[in-house]
Amino acid sequence: MKKVLQLLQKSKDSRTRTMLTESPQNDYDGTHQKNGLSQSLSKITLVKKGIALLLTGFLCVSLTSCAQNANRISQLEPVTPNGSGIFSLAPKGQQPPKAVQEQMGPHTACALNLQEKYLGVPYESISKTQNLDIYIPQGKGPFPVIVDIHGGAFMVGSSNDIYEIQVVDEGIAHGYAVVSINYRMSGEARFPRAVNDVKAAVRFVRANAQKYHFNPDKIVAWGGSAGGNLVAMLGTTGNVNTLNGDDTENLNYSSNVQAVVDWFGPCNFLKYDEQFKLEGIHPLFGSVFKSNSPETLYIGQDLRKDPQFTEKANPETYINTMNPKNAPYFFIQHGTADQNIPYQQSIDLANDLITKIGTKKVRLGLLLGAHHGDPMFSTPQNFQKVFNFLDRIFDYSYSY
Repeated sequence: MKKVLQLLQKSKDSRTRTMLTESPQNDYDGTHQKNGLSQSLSKITLVKKGIALLLTGFLCVSLTSCAQNANRISQLEPVTPNGSGIFSLAPKGQQPPKAVQEQMGPHTACALNLQEKYLGVPYESISKTQNLDIYIPQGKGPFPVIVDIHGGAFMVGSSNDIYEIQVVDEGIAHGYAVVSINYRMSGEARFPRAVNDVKAAVRFVRANAQKYHFNPDKIVAWGGSAGGNLVAMLGTTGNVNTLNGDDTENLNYSSNVQAVVDWFGPCNFLKYDEQFKLEGIHPLFGSVFKSNSPETLYIGQDLRKDPQFTEKANPETYINTMNPKNAPYFFIQHGTADQNIPYQQSIDLANDLITKIGTKKVRLGLLLGAHHGDPMFSTPQNFQKVFNFLDRIFDYSYSY
């Protein structure tokens, strides 16, 4: 807690400083950004409940308790690792343990009000990887759309990983169509191919809006970890025309999104090591500059060889191209015990966004004691917080 407070004091933008720490049970409130968090910050008590790092490939965390206000302390119940954990990557050249492979899928959406689903739909023809799964809720539509982008260090993962199916189920339950996409990963193609692909997937959504009852003016990009980087890239590059790459389908449609949900996504690879040091956290995979680090494999060369090229994978690089009038809304969350990606990455992204597009369009929350991919992110309370945010900006209420 002391480290978090020190970091808040050093934060370069006081407008963000009041938004940094939150209880996972608070509902979103527009006044919460400037008032609630700054008032409750000094009242937060962090109680260690113990953290178990499971070597079978996922993290199970006993969640911390946080004071919501001076009179009441709320505590989330611990979440058991029933498939909602995060896997650790195997060393280069090795397959993940069997238990990890089982965690990675396949899984099936089970939302009660799922009306239709279409699996493995191609959105480009360059690679078999370029396909997506479509889930439509009950009702007539048109429905706002969640474009869900899986994580996995840019090297593993798929559209039907357990995290993606959780987003599908929650999205369908709240009346959102969900398009969960696959994209070319670092073992197949290096940066910027993944960015090219997610942009192509958004264009597909717009081009097929009438067919699948999508609302093309209400598209949310949602992703965690590597997926968090890619959704942030979608959010900041709406006015950039140089990232379509070799994807040529539906180029007469826009790849703009209206909202971004970024869970613990990386931005500036070059700052990983120094930020972990400042946070007092030992990185789970060692230095980002290792030859086999996920980020090095994604960029395709030593990150320091051509810093300008490496920075092209950083969403912050493109913020100066954004127009505040049509820029998307950002909902960003990161855990303060993340050993994969420094939480300062999300603070910096939020600060830079606020400077360009204003405080009303940026929501940042640090989850105290949460690890990378922590079950705290996927609690019903936290999902509800996200959908409260989205429903407000879209002025959306679901019924069928």
